[in-house]
Amino acid sequence: MAHRKKIESPKIVKNYIGYLKSVRSYSKETVHGYETDLVLFLRFMKIHFEIVDEETPFEEINVKDVDKEFIQEIELIDIYAFLGYLEDVRNYAKATKARKIATIRSFYTYLYKKAKWIEHNLADELESPGRDKTSPTVLSFEEGEKLLSSVTGRNRIRDYCILVLFLNTGVRLSELCGMNISERKSDSIKIKGKGSKERTVYLNESCVYVLDMYMEQVRNKWADKVPESSKDALFLSERKQRISKRAVEDIVENAIRNAGLSKKYTTHKLRHTAATAMYRAGVDIRVLKDILGHESVATTQIYAHVFDEQLKHAVNVNPFNIVNT
Repeated sequence: MAHRKKIESPKIVKNYIGYLKSVRSYSKETVHGYETDLVLFLRFMKIHFEIVDEETPFEEINVKDVDKEFIQEIELIDIYAFLGYLEDVRNYAKATKARKIATIRSFYTYLYKKAKWIEHNLADELESPGRDKTSPTVLSFEEGEKLLSSVTGRNRIRDYCILVLFLNTGVRLSELCGMNISERKSDSIKIKGKGSKERTVYLNESCVYVLDMYMEQVRNKWADKVPESSKDALFLSERKQRISKRAVEDIVENAIRNAGLSKKYTTHKLRHTAATAMYRAGVDIRVLKDILGHESVATTQIYAHVFDEQLKHAVNVNPFNIVNT
């Protein structure tokens, strides 16, 4: 019997495989398949984030150095890009694609519940493998209005400001939490995105208005109570410290619940909503790439796919879609 070539996987994957063997009692064949799937996934991510030489053969891409920071950089839309790669480049059958989605779901559940590497489980939002579409779910304009009007409580101005920024700029959760007062100009703010890369986020009239209101009515009044470590933080928790990702997720979840919207809407979905709205309004895909801080336009292309699917649906439901011969 021929020996399998040893898989060079990172430590976190090896720990996960060990968990599947010892705790879940998975067979050698099953864990080998899971490990192979994850190495494929991580190799794609290295190409996707443009951190490997284009000339490097796919099977020679080293993923042993994948660490916690790399894993935390991956968003749901990046996983969608991987699924698009499986379908468009690898031409995998539906069953094969479904197995790889199951692997990613299982791995992310492990990262969230066991390894504690991530604060938000992307597996909860990953579409069912039985569905063909890999388009991100977004709020309609009416749902967005309903969400904004549902904000209540003693921190209403801050929370409202946060939701307005998500829906108008499409910033990531980590980017919003990391915003600093010193980096803001009248109609823009400089932020750190993936890989600590800086970019400027431009603010429309709504963003400027709510930020000015928040600064005047809330943030400036808290100035004397803020510890030195959070003096420059734009958004603060009730303890007057830089707001955490978990706190912002709670804000969004509460607003979604108050608005009577589906639990599937999260901070990630608000980012997708902003991006989709801008694309529908005619923003060039390459410009949208820079607005969102994507490494590659291939990632941004999913919003074009969303719009194309809607256009196709609109044609198919036309009542004149009748053939009489």
